[in-house]
Amino acid sequence: MDKVVLGIESTAHTFGVGIVSSNPFEILADVRKTYKPKEGGILPREVASFFSSVAGNALAEALQQSGLKIGDIDAIAVALGPGMGPALRVGATVARTLSARYRKPLIPVNHAVAHIEIARALTGLKDPLVLYVSGGNTTVTTFVEGRYRVFGETQDIALGNLLDTFAREVGIAPPYIIEGMHAVDLCAENGEFLEEKIPYRVKGQDVSFSGILTAAIRLVKKGFKLSDVCFTLREVAFSAVIEVAERGLAHTEKKSFTLAGGVAASDILREKASLMADEHNVLFKPVPKKFAGDNGVMIALTGLLALSEGITIDVEKSFVKQRWRLDEVDIPWYPKIPQDL
Repeated sequence: MDKVVLGIESTAHTFGVGIVSSNPFEILADVRKTYKPKEGGILPREVASFFSSVAGNALAEALQQSGLKIGDIDAIAVALGPGMGPALRVGATVARTLSARYRKPLIPVNHAVAHIEIARALTGLKDPLVLYVSGGNTTVTTFVEGRYRVFGETQDIALGNLLDTFAREVGIAPPYIIEGMHAVDLCAENGEFLEEKIPYRVKGQDVSFSGILTAAIRLVKKGFKLSDVCFTLREVAFSAVIEVAERGLAHTEKKSFTLAGGVAASDILREKASLMADEHNVLFKPVPKKFAGDNGVMIALTGLLALSEGITIDVEKSFVKQRWRLDEVDIPWYPKIPQDL
């Protein structure tokens, strides 16, 4: 039976509303309202205020895009974590209100799981190893015995956080993304590698980026050419995550590989991932760039899969979980993707 799910994303800088349907699977709406600080980093209270001001318009635009009315929606999916508490609470409040007011089932979605599910759905890779890289997450994962299991992760800050923080500290951001490229990538275009100036931090199957960040900022303060530091920082960090992904492939013996999360939009990282996959005769398909960053479609899509297994939550129990790990979530629909429903 055809189902239509509305998804709400509000874990970080983007308030997203997506609407998807099954039988056949179709993306009916994709609306994003992104908070962009004029200077400095993202302050949770400012993001929450921005989300509160745009939520109503985002919902109206999504329904208009889809050509549907709220009564046509079968369920409301919402990202309950991980993410920034104040931002999460705005999305959760909107979702709870819609669920209670219109008597629609409420579906809890883990933001990290949603990044993986949209990558699986849009690439058609049903059982891949996943390198999930974003502002708040850096994880090598794949499905084993009912859940996504972690085969490597950051021990401190995430890859996206490393790039954003460095760009901000040396004055080349915000904005962080310029014409589809990260500020560090743009800065690195004419750079050269600084041998042994930035430490390479791979610890078993994990990575560590805080020392890399400190070293890179120190080099800039010492007068090293900024483009050379950007290039070296990026090469060291990207090589580290590709190495741990390679180890994940060797360990799990998966036959396909995907990139997910905001940093997956990087052409440089995609090229490195492709070369590594080719060496291991593994099929590589990254998430389409349009859906690499945070969006409501991935929440709706994951909600659709969860709904197919009867997963819902009472409004009274729909608490946000700022540190909700992806390996804490049961995935009973695997290996199905929405096209299978």
